[in-house]
Amino acid sequence: MRIGFGYDSHRLVAGRKLVLGGKTIPHERGLLGHSDADVLIHAVCDAILGAAGEGDIGRQFPDTDPAYQNISSLTLLESVGALVAAKGYRVFNVDSTIILERPKLAAYLGEMAENIAGILRIPAALVSVKAKTNEGMGLVGAGDGAAAFAVVAVGRRTDS
Repeated sequence: MRIGFGYDSHRLVAGRKLVLGGKTIPHERGLLGHSDADVLIHAVCDAILGAAGEGDIGRQFPDTDPAYQNISSLTLLESVGALVAAKGYRVFNVDSTIILERPKLAAYLGEMAENIAGILRIPAALVSVKAKTNEGMGLVGAGDGAAAFAVVAVGRRTDS
């Protein structure tokens, strides 16, 4: 078994959709980035890639490549899942936390977990998505950005 840790953060800006966990959340601002800037999915991707010894999301999907412009991060997660499966690994579980002052995310967390689980082909009960604020501290606390952390466990596939 191997453990991976992932982190991502992006600024909130006008004129973008707020996408978290593959879910579009109603809000006046969205996250700025080359892709859809889904910090949660990016953190999960980094955790999986790290556990499999495959670097990070920037190495796999560089922001200098126009192919990834505005791409859904769920598509990136699908690619990450296929990459680690090809190496003989499967994801055992995902534990993640989004840090965002507003909007409140409680109503969307289950759907985010289901989105991640569906892409990774694991039961939703093995995916935890939590939301916290930053208590007014820093860029995220000021309401100007969002961040996410993820930890995953991967292990050798026994069905291949």
